[in-house]
Amino acid sequence: MEKDQKDQHEKDGQQNGGMGIRGVTRPMAEKQVREHNKKMHGSGQDSGGSMQMDSEMRKKMLHMHHMQTLWVYWTIILLGAWVLLSPLTFDYGIGTVEPSGGREVWLSMPQRIAFMKWSDIISGALLIIFGWRGLTPNRPVSIWICCFIGIWITMAPLLFWSPSAVAYLNDTLVGALIIGLTILIPGMPNMIMYMKMGPQVPPGWSYNPSSWPQRWIMIVAGFIGWVVSRYLAAFQLGYIDTVWDPFFGEASEKVLNSSMSHSMPVSDAGLGAIAYTIEFLMGWMGSPARWRTMPWMVALFGILVIPLGLVHIFLVISQPIVVGPGARSACWRRPSCSP
Repeated sequence: MEKDQKDQHEKDGQQNGGMGIRGVTRPMAEKQVREHNKKMHGSGQDSGGSMQMDSEMRKKMLHMHHMQTLWVYWTIILLGAWVLLSPLTFDYGIGTVEPSGGREVWLSMPQRIAFMKWSDIISGALLIIFGWRGLTPNRPVSIWICCFIGIWITMAPLLFWSPSAVAYLNDTLVGALIIGLTILIPGMPNMIMYMKMGPQVPPGWSYNPSSWPQRWIMIVAGFIGWVVSRYLAAFQLGYIDTVWDPFFGEASEKVLNSSMSHSMPVSDAGLGAIAYTIEFLMGWMGSPARWRTMPWMVALFGILVIPLGLVHIFLVISQPIVVGPGARSACWRRPSCSP
């Protein structure tokens, strides 16, 4: 009987105002949140059926959550040290390559090497500094700075046309990890201080549009798009000589080195990889109640997904127009030939 009452309290606490389990893997935090929700359900439930939290209670929850996710900020510090030491461990001037198709870029080879080197050194140092500040609770600005540094690390190899495949691989992976460690696993910085309580199913809806069954398709599609786009970007940046495409065959190489693609200042496939990285991570963000706790994020997710779909349609339609039926598969190897 006592166990049934306990299970019912947990169920009611999650449905009638539970804070929602934010992040990905925090079993200890989840347990204490549920215990806190049960106490609130027993003594702090208002007549409207939703639980309220005063500022003092929110501060206690914030401190508890920070202590249980402290490993996140130590990991950010370690990744900062890794990024800072990467240019000193892996010489970015060895094994350099030129972009595919004879593409001209806005930096010379020495500048590309130097910019990538100093970008990683400065970014790593900043991650160590602000990751250290993040060890103290209630410092959301420091966490957001780390998040934007992660975005910058992801973009730097494209902006500077990284001549080293090691730098590109290292920065894209570490950048994604930093973004996930700052706003995905622990949740949005200081969200406990302002999130609203309420049910998980929106009023007037028969199901929850933010539930995991509704989100997993977009998460899987975003991950696949991320992997494929990084592969195509590796070709445009010059790290691999050919692209295997089971659907369009040799036409993919021609599109990647077409005049439309070369008109962009950075790798268009690399930009797609960044967009898919953000889409994949945003799919994981928040609990099933995120339509209520972070509606702005749901709106941004829709804004990101819809344009990506439109871009896909545009590329498929423009492929025969841009490439043309008479383009040659080896055309990109000769700068004088422009498909």
